[in-house]
Amino acid sequence: MNAIGKALWFIESHYARDISLEDIAETAGLSRYHLSRVFGLTTGFSISGYIRARRLSSAALSLAGGASSILAVALDAGYSSHEAFTRAFRDHFGVTPEEVRNRRHIGDLDLMEPLRMTTAPLPRLDEPRFETTPAMLMAGLQQTYDYGGNAGIPSQWQRFNAHDGSIAGQIGYAAYGICTQEEGQDRSFQYMTAVQVRDTDELPEGFESLKLPAQTYAIFAHRGHISGIQATCNAIFTEWLPSSGYSHGGTPDLMERYDERFDPRTGMGLTEIWLPVKS
Repeated sequence: MNAIGKALWFIESHYARDISLEDIAETAGLSRYHLSRVFGLTTGFSISGYIRARRLSSAALSLAGGASSILAVALDAGYSSHEAFTRAFRDHFGVTPEEVRNRRHIGDLDLMEPLRMTTAPLPRLDEPRFETTPAMLMAGLQQTYDYGGNAGIPSQWQRFNAHDGSIAGQIGYAAYGICTQEEGQDRSFQYMTAVQVRDTDELPEGFESLKLPAQTYAIFAHRGHISGIQATCNAIFTEWLPSSGYSHGGTPDLMERYDERFDPRTGMGLTEIWLPVKS
C-alpha cells in the first residue's frame, strides 16, 4: 500500500475521533507538509476537507435514521455545540440537521463516500538525475486552484504562451509550470506559468515574480501526452520519495520544465518534473 493508501486507511479507521495531521503523516510515513501536498494532488481533496465531509456524511446518515439527539450527533462529528454543527451541516448540504431528521432520508444529499485508491499501476519511473542550481528568478502568470479544481491550467498556459519568447530579460527558451503552497494551507495551491528572467523591470501586465532558492532537484521524465502527468507525479510522491532516502526540499512543491522536446500544440513529448530534495 502506498503512502496515500495508508493515509486513507488511517482516516477511515479513526475519523470518528479526534485525529491530527501528525497522526496521519506518521502512519503514511511522510512529513505533515508533504502529506498535505500529496494528498491534495492525488485525491483532489484537502485532508481537513475530506475528514469534515466524511464526518458530516456519517452524521447525515445518523439523522436520517432518526437519531434522538442532534447534540449527540454533533458531538460525535467533532462539534462542540448544536449551533456550530448546524452551521457546518447547512453550509455543506444546504439543509439543516432538523430537516434531515424530520424527513428520514438522504436521497438528495451529496454524501462523501470513502475514497478508494485506484488499483491501476502507476507508471514506471526512470531513475532521476540530480542537479544543483543557483537561485533562479522566475516570472509569469500565477493563479490559485483548489485541489480537484485545476481544469483551468491549460487555459492559463494559453494566456501565458501569448507572451512566451518576448518577455524582457528572459533567460533561455524553456517554460516552467511551478506549484507552490502556502504554509498551513491544505485546500489550494498556486500554479505559475513562467520563464526564468534576469530581472523584473519590464514584465508584462499581470505578471508576478518568484525567486527560487539555490537547491538540489531530482529530475524525472514524463513521456507521452501531458494529460497523464498527474500519474507520473503521483508515482514520484507516493512511491519514489518515501523510499528514496531524501526528503522534500521546500519551495517549490514541484516544477514542470518544458523545452524543445515538448510540443505545446499537440501536448505530446517529454516533460521534466523537478522535485526539490535534501538528504
